Amino acid sequence: MSVRGMLTILVGCALMCGVSTLALAQSAASKGKSAPAKPAAAAKPEAKPAAAPAAAGGAEPTLIGQFGTWGAYTATPNGKKVCFALAKPSSQKTNPPNRPRDPAYAFVSTRPAEKVTNEVSIMIGYTLKPGSESTLEVGGAAYAMYTQGDGLWIKNAAEEEKMVEAMRKAADVTVKGVSAKGTETIDTFSLKGLAQALDRLAQDCKR
Repeated sequence: MSVRGMLTILVGCALMCGVSTLALAQSAASKGKSAPAKPAAAAKPEAKPAAAPAAAGGAEPTLIGQFGTWGAYTATPNGKKVCFALAKPSSQKTNPPNRPRDPAYAFVSTRPAEKVTNEVSIMIGYTLKPGSESTLEVGGAAYAMYTQGDGLWIKNAAEEEKMVEAMRKAADVTVKGVSAKGTETIDTFSLKGLAQALDRLAQDCKR
């Protein structure tokens, strides 16, 4: 699949389905452990998660700048502007070694219509173990990530701004997860260019 096609599907899944998934994730997290829920605006689901068709019908992303390993993109699913930075892992490891998986991507997205700014999500490239927790490690700190399907979002929404600030300053970020089949993964994403990409998106998403 081409990068353009992959991005189109990812935009649909991560930025349309991901909103309703996040609502379910935060609801489950708040019922289980005492993790604060996302603000109502962030947890508001889109209409229906018809990912690929809807993305192809107007949400196809436009690259507005490449900054180091991070691309800055905009899209307009359902007429609502979305801005996001995207990167692929700089290194990947599995235990047991060399287990097959789909491509992984890290997103930092902003959705002005929902008052969501710099929301971090990871599309990990495989179905995560149901009920499992992953971690995102950056700047000497580890953040618990809630898992749903093949996506990860921060469990404690109150920590997200701090995590993004750490990502702006650090050299890389490490994401650890466990697949439904029990495979352990460690993905490292270079953060070179992320700060510049986010600054560009902050300007573009004002319009």
